[in-house]
Amino acid sequence: MHAVEVHRVLDALDEAGCPAWIAGGWGVDALVGEQTRPHRDLDLAISADREAAALDALGQLGYLLETDWRPVRVEVVAPGRGWVDLHPVVFDESGDGRQAGLDGGYFDYPRDCLVTGVVAGRQVNCLSVAQQLRFHSGYEPRDVDRADLALLHGLAASSGRPPFGDRARPSA
Repeated sequence: MHAVEVHRVLDALDEAGCPAWIAGGWGVDALVGEQTRPHRDLDLAISADREAAALDALGQLGYLLETDWRPVRVEVVAPGRGWVDLHPVVFDESGDGRQAGLDGGYFDYPRDCLVTGVVAGRQVNCLSVAQQLRFHSGYEPRDVDRADLALLHGLAASSGRPPFGDRARPSA
């Protein structure tokens, strides 16, 4: 997936009133401020109460349902353009969120993990270094995961903050 398509997806979701935060490889690149590797997909944390609107907006862009593991995730594909992997998060009144896990567990999204980064010169919402590190644990990393982890650890070291105490650049 190219950065132009990332912007296109984010614009469609914004127009549909669907806040989204970039996770995964594009999320790491947003924190770095530049694209560091090719990406198959765009991982997005979205507000669960806007999931239907998000799917409709992506459908209007030509994305088709490919994987439906709701309430955990839903993945859509636009042939030749890439995949979008939506992770519905239920936010409480304080701004903290929770996403269902496949094993009956859950993933927490503390409000301070919702930050901003840059994709192709444009400011975007994304997940913090600390949150990305949390999501890169608990499984055997692939080569792309190891590359992302090296970047994340570098960002954590350069910030002077402990990696799981990230409070930098909160998003609106």
